[in-house]
Amino acid sequence: MKKLSKDIISCLERQRIAIISTLDAKKRIHCSVKGIVGIDEAGKVYVIDLYCRNTFKNLKDDPTISVTVVDEARFEGYTLKGKAKIVERDKIEDHIMKGWETKVIERISSRVIKNIQVSRKTHHHPESRLPQPRYLIAIEVEDIVDLTPTHLKPPAFNKK
Repeated sequence: MKKLSKDIISCLERQRIAIISTLDAKKRIHCSVKGIVGIDEAGKVYVIDLYCRNTFKNLKDDPTISVTVVDEARFEGYTLKGKAKIVERDKIEDHIMKGWETKVIERISSRVIKNIQVSRKTHHHPESRLPQPRYLIAIEVEDIVDLTPTHLKPPAFNKK
């Protein structure tokens, strides 16, 4: 397992979504959007999945996975590559579920506040209609790709 730096953890925590990539039976890449609900600096990332479709099927056959996050405002991002383990719904720890619920509430609140700021009336809050999580994806990070352009990194980082 690859240890995650404070910079990587901070970037992951700031993102509302992550692009999760798995491999299908023909070894073609399948991408989907998921929510990160936990990060362990020792090298584990926990992702909630609300549906048992392609990602679930792919991980049952091949645990290879990557998680990509990009912070457009800071012009930084990471791809974390590793192996995934499926954790069934009844085995997901309470604090992870509470973390997920908190994230959903934060997303709804953020949407409402933005709508108020622009004087937009809407009753459309997609997050409120999300199903309960079906399973958890526990990812052991084996490799980290820093997507930040080299010339934008701090000078100490660029020294060899």
